Amino acid sequence: METKRQKQINELLRRQFSMVLMDEGSYIFEKAMVTVTRVVVSPDLQNAKIYLSVFNTENKSEVMVSLDEHTAHLRHALAKRVGKQLRRVPEIAFYLDDSLDEYFRMEKLLADLRANNQMGKEEE
Repeated sequence: METKRQKQINELLRRQFSMVLMDEGSYIFEKAMVTVTRVVVSPDLQNAKIYLSVFNTENKSEVMVSLDEHTAHLRHALAKRVGKQLRRVPEIAFYLDDSLDEYFRMEKLLADLRANNQMGKEEE
């Protein structure tokens, strides 16, 4: 279970890393749109998992590899933003959050089933 401090750090890092991506991201990933969906900080506040959604590109893994290559630069930019609030900026790791893609895929499947009358009888 997360402590109150972890939740505060999670939200701080999520907001500030979103700003870092707005400022620094255009040269890392060209036309892709990357959003921070959530951040999870370890209990000792030394490590942070940053979950990202990637849109407007077919090759999402290429964007993630590019982000991994620029981790040091992005962490430094994040440190400039949160240096006053945190004694030590956690080590960051990026993870692809494809929950929104999965949602759209399930919606399409359900719409196809409805269109083909394969959902069964609707109850009143």
